Amino acid sequence: MLRRSFLFFIAVSAIAQSRLEPGVQPFVAFRDPVVALTHIRVIDGTGAPERADQTLLLDHSKIAGFGAAGSVPIPEGVRQIDLTGYTIFPGLVGMHEHLFYPSGGGIPMYNEQAFSAPRLYLASGVTNMRTTGSLEPYTDLNVKKLIDRGSMPGPKIDVTGPYIEGPGGFSIQMPVVESPQQARRLVEYWAEEGVTSFKAYMDISHDALAEAIRAAHERKLKITGHLCSVGFSEAAELGIDDLEHGLLVDTEFDPGKKRDVCPSQQETLKTVENLDLKSAAVQRMIHALVAHHVAVTSTLAVFEAFIPGRPPLEQRTLDAMSPQAAESYLATKERSAGNPNLRAASWLQKEMAFEREFAAAGGLLLAGCDPTGNGGALPGYGDQRNLELLVEAGFKPEEAIRIYTYDGALYEGEADRVGTIAAGKTADLVVVKGDPAARIADVENVKYVFKDGLAYDPAKLVESVNGAIGIH
Repeated sequence: MLRRSFLFFIAVSAIAQSRLEPGVQPFVAFRDPVVALTHIRVIDGTGAPERADQTLLLDHSKIAGFGAAGSVPIPEGVRQIDLTGYTIFPGLVGMHEHLFYPSGGGIPMYNEQAFSAPRLYLASGVTNMRTTGSLEPYTDLNVKKLIDRGSMPGPKIDVTGPYIEGPGGFSIQMPVVESPQQARRLVEYWAEEGVTSFKAYMDISHDALAEAIRAAHERKLKITGHLCSVGFSEAAELGIDDLEHGLLVDTEFDPGKKRDVCPSQQETLKTVENLDLKSAAVQRMIHALVAHHVAVTSTLAVFEAFIPGRPPLEQRTLDAMSPQAAESYLATKERSAGNPNLRAASWLQKEMAFEREFAAAGGLLLAGCDPTGNGGALPGYGDQRNLELLVEAGFKPEEAIRIYTYDGALYEGEADRVGTIAAGKTADLVVVKGDPAARIADVENVKYVFKDGLAYDPAKLVESVNGAIGIH
């Protein structure tokens, strides 16, 4: 874990706030190395109820003090910011993110968003993220380096290697892995290049997946999967660390499922809709995941975007898109209205129920927005929407925030540094106007984002990328 710790969440101490590079300076809200946030409501990331009228003392990159108003000594001369009416919670740890976006036009190719995506993630409160599949891994690695040395704004990134996919990948930018030996070579090469996690994809064979898992674990790295040809229970037995998207992509219950063959999405959705989550078969799968310590990543926002009338169409989403991306997204939404498989939200509700069932059984539930699909779940904005959908699924707002903060940090082995608000932890924090515990949509009203104690202005970050999503 030591190598991961240095490559992932640790703050780069050389980036002193007094020596910000030109690429970051315009987006800084204020540069005081020590600041007191007073009279603020706190959701601490543990799942505990919110606390009113609190004080946080931030000293450079750390939380130096935290407690009820009047209980935290504030040094003389320190800037105090009265945040009455605002709420603070830990920076989001997005566990299914990408730096690419659908290009549109019916071409199976995705444009890298190295300029716009990191800014929009950070503006939305995502301070730490896993790319969860890369189409341009060298670009992702170099973006991480630029962010870490303070040359550009963005979250701290756990860079995932190229998709470990068999024949039939969704993009022409994907490698094709047809043997266990190829899977091992891919993992070994990209681990040496600096990626810190891996992801298997839909058409991977059982044997290739097994070898990829072995190769990743030999290097103390984790591997997740958006699987189809291999079922969840089978992947758990092989030792996978995480499974993306949840029940909607688990094909082990499909009638006639064959080894190493991915059934049609339509068949899988139909099967899922008819599943009884309390049945012995589903409960065996859930308990197999829990017993093998396999996490599940919730990506409700990317699925919801396909349902007619959902999510509410927001002007900020269209503003962020290029004209071509907006046109493509709106056209896709219009076409989905005529698709009988998408008219009802019953399959989405089943996924929500599964995530509650999995968490109740003791499973580690993570979350991310997966800005792919029809393009409706934008980087960062989709994470905020996913928080709202977790609450719609039945989690309390404080529980949804814990899933998006502490649980992600726990999976990454970084819960002693980030994911909750406590004295001594890294000051990765989100300040929003309103009270998400009473109205979860208030997570969209971001006032400040602190990353390593440095305060960013979300409005300036958003303004800098409007019209850019879909281009770069």
